[in-house]
Amino acid sequence: MGISPNIVSLLGMGCGILAGVSYHFYSSTGCAVLGFLLMLAWHVMDGADGQLARLTKRYSELGKILDGICDYVTFTAVYVGLALAMSRFMGGWAWALVALSGVAHAVQSASYEMQRQDYNFWGWGRASAALPRLDAKPKGIAGRLHHLYARVQLWASGGAAEFHRVFAAILISKPRQEAALREAYRARFAPVTRRWGVLCANYRTLGLFLAALVKLPVLYFVFEIIGFSAILIVLLEAQKVQYQAFLEQIGQRSGSGAA
Repeated sequence: MGISPNIVSLLGMGCGILAGVSYHFYSSTGCAVLGFLLMLAWHVMDGADGQLARLTKRYSELGKILDGICDYVTFTAVYVGLALAMSRFMGGWAWALVALSGVAHAVQSASYEMQRQDYNFWGWGRASAALPRLDAKPKGIAGRLHHLYARVQLWASGGAAEFHRVFAAILISKPRQEAALREAYRARFAPVTRRWGVLCANYRTLGLFLAALVKLPVLYFVFEIIGFSAILIVLLEAQKVQYQAFLEQIGQRSGSGAA
């Protein structure tokens, strides 16, 4: 059809903005349901843009940034729509709660996306999932934004930067074992990456809908700040353990192979 991945991203963002408008009137059950359906439409578009980019090999720094921006705009629209409605009886506290929730959401999402990217890059060698080199000077606005987002991801990644450095060096030093090393990575980190799925947008979409349906959206924001943040901390600590265990595993394997 000649539709680019970026257009798909923008169409999804449009659905997300309309969802925010619908959720503003969450006191009406019909509007809450409509908001949920529009969020589902955004999910479809959000999945389709990346698949289309990979199938047509039209991925780019701009596409990655635009995909992230569209995600944040969608949730910002929904959060603002709910905050406007909640402020009628909560006053300024509604905005403080939603703002804090938004910050927590951004950190959690950056960390979750890092785990997905890592699995695709280190496990399968997919260049489209590679992070930019932080020691290289970024080019253009898209490059700078991509660079900044990568720094946020690494900051909230559970020691990923050091793991990247060590594992990259191992792959370079043992080119004949690259396939086996990547297979070992997939075997260990596939179940780990699946566990990170609890921080994906799916559960937020469902949580928003249920909270709006019972007319208490404040419950969602409280859980976003406390519940999801606690889950993130647990996952990060577990990730550090997995990094260390994997490096020890392939170190022992390489050592036994050399012997």
